[in-house]
Amino acid sequence: MRTFLFLVCLWLAIPQISRAQDMKSPNGNFALRFSLQADGTPVYSLKYKGKDVIKPSKLGFELKRQARDVASGGDMNQKVANAESSLHDSFTLVDSKTSAFDETWTPVWGEVKEIRNHYNEMAVTLKQKGTNRQMLIRFRLFDDGLGFRYEFPHQKELTYFVIKEEKTQFAMTGDHTAFWIPGDYDTQEYDFTTSRLSEIRGLMSKAITDNVSQASFSPTGVQTSLMMKTDQGIYINLHEAALINYACMHLNLDDKNMVFESWLTPDVKGDKGYIQAPFSTPWRTVIVSDDARDILASKMTYNLNEPCNIEDTSWIKPTKYVGVWWEMITGKSSWAYTDEYPSVQLGITDYTKAKPNGKHGATTENVKKHIDFAAEHGFDAVLVEGWNEGWEDWFGNSKDFVFDFVTPYPDFHVKEIRDYAKSKKVKMIMHHETSSSVRNYERHMDKAYQFMKDNGYDAVKSGYVGNILPRGENHYSQWIVNHYQYALEKAAEYKIMINAHEAVRPTGIARTYPNLIGNESARGTEYQAFGGSKPNHVTLLPFTRQLGGPMDYTPGIFEMDISKLNPDNKSHVNSTIANQLALYVTMYSPLQMAADLPEHYMRFPDAFQFIKDVAVDWDDSQYLEAEPGHYITVARKAKNTGKWFVGSVGGNEPRTSKIDFRFLEAGKTYIATLYTDAKDAHYKTNPQAYTIRKVVVNSKSKLSQFVAAGGGYAISLEEAGKARAKGLEKL
Repeated sequence: MRTFLFLVCLWLAIPQISRAQDMKSPNGNFALRFSLQADGTPVYSLKYKGKDVIKPSKLGFELKRQARDVASGGDMNQKVANAESSLHDSFTLVDSKTSAFDETWTPVWGEVKEIRNHYNEMAVTLKQKGTNRQMLIRFRLFDDGLGFRYEFPHQKELTYFVIKEEKTQFAMTGDHTAFWIPGDYDTQEYDFTTSRLSEIRGLMSKAITDNVSQASFSPTGVQTSLMMKTDQGIYINLHEAALINYACMHLNLDDKNMVFESWLTPDVKGDKGYIQAPFSTPWRTVIVSDDARDILASKMTYNLNEPCNIEDTSWIKPTKYVGVWWEMITGKSSWAYTDEYPSVQLGITDYTKAKPNGKHGATTENVKKHIDFAAEHGFDAVLVEGWNEGWEDWFGNSKDFVFDFVTPYPDFHVKEIRDYAKSKKVKMIMHHETSSSVRNYERHMDKAYQFMKDNGYDAVKSGYVGNILPRGENHYSQWIVNHYQYALEKAAEYKIMINAHEAVRPTGIARTYPNLIGNESARGTEYQAFGGSKPNHVTLLPFTRQLGGPMDYTPGIFEMDISKLNPDNKSHVNSTIANQLALYVTMYSPLQMAADLPEHYMRFPDAFQFIKDVAVDWDDSQYLEAEPGHYITVARKAKNTGKWFVGSVGGNEPRTSKIDFRFLEAGKTYIATLYTDAKDAHYKTNPQAYTIRKVVVNSKSKLSQFVAAGGGYAISLEEAGKARAKGLEKL
């Protein structure tokens, strides 16, 4: 009895704050638990509808050994060595605060008119024994998942420090099916592999395909956004939000215990992050549902970013464009003006004396043809690549002063094109390929942006092809991530929209800086001209890459046999025409390109009509069908209109899509134009086989539609009276 009373008294003497901290999501479906292990290691776990989705997982950091000079009177300096130290154990819990938040905000552009930001929050403050260093971990639990980050308050004990490793864990509950790409410090341009977690190690070497810049780090390392599905039918997505002044996070799998641990991209010295307190890391995110459609509809990544930081956003406009690009990617034409010179030097090479190669794509004549095409068919803008001096030796030479971003080739007349485009009411989109010479871009940036504004360019496609300069840096390290942010914020000063290619993947930052109107940062359509992508690739990108922001995927290819553009290129676009149309709806972006050559669209003007009609900004989006790797079907309502558009893409095998139209306003009649795969369509053998038909539908209508392998369908819906609907088949 005495022992029992002693234990009871001891338990009562322990402050309540030292016990496990629990929190539920607003709808009660998620339950978070935070606690400290016996050695003071922070641990969290997550349940969804009473089932474990994240088992107890450790949190914290390992800091790097540092040596710094400290003034020690007069002119003497004393070397002070800081031993490598742990920030992942020996903690006590000194404070815990909970709160709730609920707001609705309006995005500048997006899939929906309004976004609800509703969460419960718990902030736990930890103090480390022996060092008195403090670390706060902030958890936000939404109805669609969990976000958490580390915060370092202002303190004498921890001001400047270097991260050796971030030790955040995500302990899985089993050997889940994963849809993954290899972890890499320099590229995300991989096809997805579908496998069990336990199979990643054995499949990694095959999954790593050649790229012009790449640096893998582990046989079990994968990239976020990582999509998984449990055997119980639970969908789990691991990612990050608000990647600011920090290295991009990968995930390294302990495949014996099925535990992922964060793996930050190092800099040239191998360091993972240079931190000055006060500081907050990006959010680590876990989106979960038993319905795959909820993953696609989640706005949690955006909600974990700060509100818009641009006061006047009137100049940020969703854009549909054409361009001088696909003909270069396929090899039909070239970026370079001449083949005479093995190397060029800006300001020294006299291009007026060079012999043109006759293949240059960015000529005044060719650009005017594209401007005419854009004007005739209602496109907003024209992108031109290869217009500026330097393309003769731009790649693979570790060349610092590679472009100046303002000097055109002799056959590209900037003012003439500017005035011609203006007369046709068409905007021009600038192209800034940096060849990954980051220092060179920054020293030319102000002049380049001003040149754009002087010549009527409101948007720029930037590129970071090749290995980063300064040499040894990685595309996703802290310093280079800061460069991308610098370019974005500098562009906002000039009222310029950014579409960055080969940059770090987006993490919802477009909420704060909506002039980030697009990114590539994944395997895009260009790879269809580099040997092709898997037919189901487009059923996975919305579950992964696009959770952080829109992708400039550049769809709309109608000629799938690339050898018809360039006899030396035997690539094939693994898609049907109907699939390409559907991408304008399923691959959300406020920046959409009709990427193919104008003459190819004129061969199929009836199918091209959908690209002309489809919107790029939306009031509402409803996901009707979804299964990663297999299919996605989406309905979207165009901004400020009553028009709806539906897109459906399939995977490697044919299927039958079954949807209803309950998203339509009850009591109204709509004319639906259906662009579908023909019965004998196939992405490889018969990709250009499609049918178009018009039917009458209402909110009670149902559709059962064949989708070919690598195929899909697209629907445009417009409200119509009885007169217009007369004689049409009712669905």
